[in-house]
Amino acid sequence: MRLGLQLGYDNPAFWADLAEEAERCGFHSVWTSEAYGSDAVSPLAWVGARTQTVKLGTAIMQMPARSPATTAATVATLDLLSGGRVLLGLGTSGPQVAEGWHGQAWGKPLARTREYVEIVRAILRRDAPLEHHGSHYDIPYSGPDATGLGKPLKLIVHPPRADVPIYLAAIGPKNVALAAEISDGWLPIFFSPERFSETHRPMLEEGFARRGGRPAGWDLAAHVPVVVTDDVAAGRDFLKPVLALYVGGMGAKGKNFYTRLAERYGYERDAATIQDLYLAGKKNEAIAAVPDALVDEVALVGDRARIADRLAAFRDCGVGTLVLQARQPEALRVLAELTA
Repeated sequence: MRLGLQLGYDNPAFWADLAEEAERCGFHSVWTSEAYGSDAVSPLAWVGARTQTVKLGTAIMQMPARSPATTAATVATLDLLSGGRVLLGLGTSGPQVAEGWHGQAWGKPLARTREYVEIVRAILRRDAPLEHHGSHYDIPYSGPDATGLGKPLKLIVHPPRADVPIYLAAIGPKNVALAAEISDGWLPIFFSPERFSETHRPMLEEGFARRGGRPAGWDLAAHVPVVVTDDVAAGRDFLKPVLALYVGGMGAKGKNFYTRLAERYGYERDAATIQDLYLAGKKNEAIAAVPDALVDEVALVGDRARIADRLAAFRDCGVGTLVLQARQPEALRVLAELTA
């Protein structure tokens, strides 16, 4: 089981230092993300300039934020600059961000994702000038207001790799199946090894069946919060605000993917309580309503021995890359030793 490091949105200098520590510890990859603040690409380029070997992943680049061509050009550029180290993680985000931040219709995200990945791969292959006429992307554009001057184009630069690995962030069952069908890896957040066989494995198997089997090297890259501490209760409390934010506030009532995930994990009442409190502006009460058991399922909290015991569950369900959400340099070192 390889290790990755997920960087946060705040304090880029701190995270760049932590990325260097991850490389020293032999980590496989460092990942950046974006929501409606700092972007995923700029910090990744910064990290790439300060490292030599660690792979550089986006977890995630938001599809509503960029055309497929812009994403492909960005990946090609980063791959050239880094010597072929890029891992492209993509995600749809949610309706609140797609429509409220990027001004893009939420629409049909499954079909849009399928087309998006197809276009990015076609651009990076450079087999021919790009042409794609689908439900969501029309290239060259031929709508009623088109000038008629558009023509198929080919990426000018030659990427070092035509097959940059593409990961999909997915939570809902249909999105998880799509990740297995069309991508090179899956980026789950709040991943519970105990629930995997019930909530996610059937969807992955469905997707693999549609593509004729699981490809060699396909990667389950689970994001896992980590706090190394002798005080387990304090470690849980440190993570509860994040869970409360996602389960309670990252989406509208009835349209929050993280609330649904907690429900599928068996925390229906808790998820409803957290969301009701959070949306009512009672954030402290929402944080207090996050169950200890939920934190223990989706995170690694405790001393070295407790974390070592917990790692087996992630290995047993087939996690290929354990992407740590950690702020402590010692957490990186402990996990590196335990997975060596």
